[in-house]
Amino acid sequence: MELLKKMRFPKRYIIILLTFICTSVCYIERIGFSIAYTAAADSIGVNQSSKGLILSVFYYGYVVSQVPGGWAAQYVGGRRVLLFSFLLWSLTCAFAPLDASKVNIMVVARFLVGVAQGFIFPAIHTILAQWVPPHERSRSVSLTTSGMYLGAAGGMLVLPSLVKYKGPQSVFVVESALGIMWSFLWFRFASDPVRSEHPKAAAAGFGEPNLPVSREKRIPSVGSLRRLTKIPWKKIIFNLPIWAIVLSLQDMGSSKMIPYFNMFIFSNIGGILADHLITRRFLSVTKTRKLLNTIGFVVAALALMAIPLFRNPSWTVLCSSVSLGFLALGRAGFAVNHMDVAPRYAGIVMGVSNTAGTLAGIVGVGLTGRILEAAKSADMDLTSIECWKNVFLIPAYLCIFSSFIFLLFATGEKIFD
Repeated sequence: MELLKKMRFPKRYIIILLTFICTSVCYIERIGFSIAYTAAADSIGVNQSSKGLILSVFYYGYVVSQVPGGWAAQYVGGRRVLLFSFLLWSLTCAFAPLDASKVNIMVVARFLVGVAQGFIFPAIHTILAQWVPPHERSRSVSLTTSGMYLGAAGGMLVLPSLVKYKGPQSVFVVESALGIMWSFLWFRFASDPVRSEHPKAAAAGFGEPNLPVSREKRIPSVGSLRRLTKIPWKKIIFNLPIWAIVLSLQDMGSSKMIPYFNMFIFSNIGGILADHLITRRFLSVTKTRKLLNTIGFVVAALALMAIPLFRNPSWTVLCSSVSLGFLALGRAGFAVNHMDVAPRYAGIVMGVSNTAGTLAGIVGVGLTGRILEAAKSADMDLTSIECWKNVFLIPAYLCIFSSFIFLLFATGEKIFD
């Protein structure tokens, strides 16, 4: 970090780098807990019901804190909220022993970690909306969120060996140490932007980064955000462009290591491509968002539909990698759109959409289980293609539906003053 300062990089680049590391560490924690707890639970014969409860309770805490996280970032400041949330989950991991037999303790601990991490993405969107000019939004958000995929892939690669040689508790120690180290870096190097530090942004089409901007057009500072007296909740909740973002967000899924690396690469490709199209005025912001979202989700849907056609595991991995990679490409459409339509309220809009996305994930896991249970009741072989066809076709149809809604209703224009 000191090297970056000596090289006189703009402060926003340091902020973006720290948020990238932030999302990486968060997903190392999520992957790490699943690996460590599963190993600890299996070693003492914990039943599947208790195991499922512990592994899922994180998301209940995560879903209830999204909108409060956006509200807190709006009024307290994203920098402070992000620091608080990181310290909370890091200290919870440090002081909550990994005892698979003590269900109550683990439930409380995982719920707290979920609540703490639920504040993170609304806070990040608030911070990036303050620091990043419109012509850099796509690649900045894509880089930051790609940290999720890199962290998950790295966790899957390294943490199983750590559990094998040092035991499950060692994962908690490593995760806590990473969280506390990041908190120190954030406290040391992050700051709220002042007006003189804001990059020059485009006055109208977001495609002229070298033009001066009036004070009214600049990205709002933390001080101006705090002076806002009323958040337009009704307009946020009942706005069609917002729901276009929500429906795209809910189709993001999870995967194994190789697809995660693919998502990391495609996420950044999408961000760079989107900023290039906007900055060079090839397309407007609205058309760019719709183009990348549509390409990402339609290709992902086609790849999902193709999975049941193949019996070869290599082709299955390829299809899933293509699907998840193009979903990540689509982040340059829907995931950045919060800042386009509501730069003042980006954290809150992110909280609303991420709440819907998390709920969809919880429902999706349950729905998959019901589909497989129904197939089992019908005496179908769970390894057969027919048994799993609906598991892939349903999210594929949802991808197409959500891309159609985004194409129809989304906008790249600011709709909240």
